[in-house]
Amino acid sequence: MAKVTFTLDDETVRKIRKMAERTKKAQSLVVREAVAHYAAREDKLTPEEQERMRRVLQEMRRMLPTRPQEEVEKELREIRRSRRTGWHRPWDR
Repeated sequence: MAKVTFTLDDETVRKIRKMAERTKKAQSLVVREAVAHYAAREDKLTPEEQERMRRVLQEMRRMLPTRPQEEVEKELREIRRSRRTGWHRPWDR
């Protein structure tokens, strides 16, 4: 563990002490748990980001396919066939 020094406002210190007393935990543990909780939330999207993502996905759903389905299926068949037979460099044939 590392010892660090922070300057906190009186209200924050009061809340840390109150939580530590109520939960019967050390003040440093209360702070560590609070930071861990905050860090876990940091990776989640904000409501604005969620809305933007929804709009992008809706727009993508509206986009028409750029290739005919038959062409896609043919390519997939070729990929599957090549995986079964193994990949070879053109000059090895």
